[in-house]
Amino acid sequence: MRCHSTLLKISIVCAALFCLEAGSTGLPHTLDEELGAMTPDVESFYMDLHRNPELSFNEYATARKLAERVRALGYEVTTGVGGTGVVAILRNGPGPTVMLRTEMDALPVQEKTGLPFASSVITRNAAGDAIPVMHACGHDIHMSAWVGTAQLMADHRALWHGTLMLVGQPAEELVQGSAAMLKDGLFTRFPKPDYALSVHDESTLPSGQVGYHPGYFRAAADTVHITIFGQGGHGAAPHDTIDPVVIAARVIMALQTVVSRENNPMDPVVITVGSIHGGTQANIIPDQVLLQLTVRTFSESVRNRVHAAIAREVKGEAQAANAPKEPLIEVHRGVDAVYNDPELTARMVHTLRETMGPQSVVEMPAKMTSEDFANYGLAGAKAVLLHIGAVEPSRLEAARKSGKPLPGPHSPQWAPEYKPTIRAAITAETAMLLDLMGNQKF
Repeated sequence: MRCHSTLLKISIVCAALFCLEAGSTGLPHTLDEELGAMTPDVESFYMDLHRNPELSFNEYATARKLAERVRALGYEVTTGVGGTGVVAILRNGPGPTVMLRTEMDALPVQEKTGLPFASSVITRNAAGDAIPVMHACGHDIHMSAWVGTAQLMADHRALWHGTLMLVGQPAEELVQGSAAMLKDGLFTRFPKPDYALSVHDESTLPSGQVGYHPGYFRAAADTVHITIFGQGGHGAAPHDTIDPVVIAARVIMALQTVVSRENNPMDPVVITVGSIHGGTQANIIPDQVLLQLTVRTFSESVRNRVHAAIAREVKGEAQAANAPKEPLIEVHRGVDAVYNDPELTARMVHTLRETMGPQSVVEMPAKMTSEDFANYGLAGAKAVLLHIGAVEPSRLEAARKSGKPLPGPHSPQWAPEYKPTIRAAITAETAMLLDLMGNQKF
């Protein structure tokens, strides 16, 4: 009842003091006006970030830009957390501590959007190879909204109380940044948040529409390396060899039955063999083949069972082919599944529907992609990750009718409709923060 009481108080006071207007964002009138006034600057900031992307754990200029923005607003700013991470704290009396996270890193992708502010950045990887860089996942959208929300919250402290914790996280694309920040004391050197929030752009929703999913939302991701051993020889004499290429092919087909015949389809699993390495030329049968897999699951029990099933299938196929020795199976457990706290999710959905309108907030399916935002919930914060539509509605509708998919995140053509998406993200973030930290002494 407390959350509904708080919302009622906020709504009554906002209506009385600020006169909410039809057709606005649904924020108090003064905040809505300020959001409109800041929009050109936030959009300019977005375009600068898009032109100048940086790869994971190399977000030096990006982190500096975020830090400068929030420091100028009065936040206590610490940089270099977990490598290049930024932590900005705004204390405003007693109350809850709420964390709002944005990611900072870009991807090694050559941009092909044709935008006038497209990235032309070329950098070098650890091996010294030249690689293009692009914000192909919308982290520039997230950072721009984060900065806009930071300004609204700093300028309107009379509407809330508690401690606002803004986190600029590195290396989400490697699903390593949150762990690095936590290891560097994110929840011990700084106030441990009661709540953690984040927003991610979404290619399956129209721009400005918020998508939510309570419970498990983004999948756990593990990498499995399988080395299959054979007996090499001449390609013209396969009978004198034990061909690991054929064993690998049988393994790949056998692994599909782990998903189709051993798993409950209501608790989904994805097993993808992303790469095969073996052999040097057509007339030589190699003596070993390497398979690299990604495995996506939600529940821990399914995760463990799938790992065991992969090992069983691989060893069985090798034994059936009389391989000279047992395959080497290396499981690298990656990020855990993102779990949206159901109670907090329901509260935020109610708040956003009150603020943005019922049709602007929709439930969406869980996704098999992964996100290291999961670590904040596992570290003790009640956490919610929401998605926000970033595609012009008519384009999305036309694509649905034609059956031809539009480019999405990680595509070189991914170009979010940034104006309404950024504005809606700022509105959603501010509304959620005002609910969780709303001043109850009106």
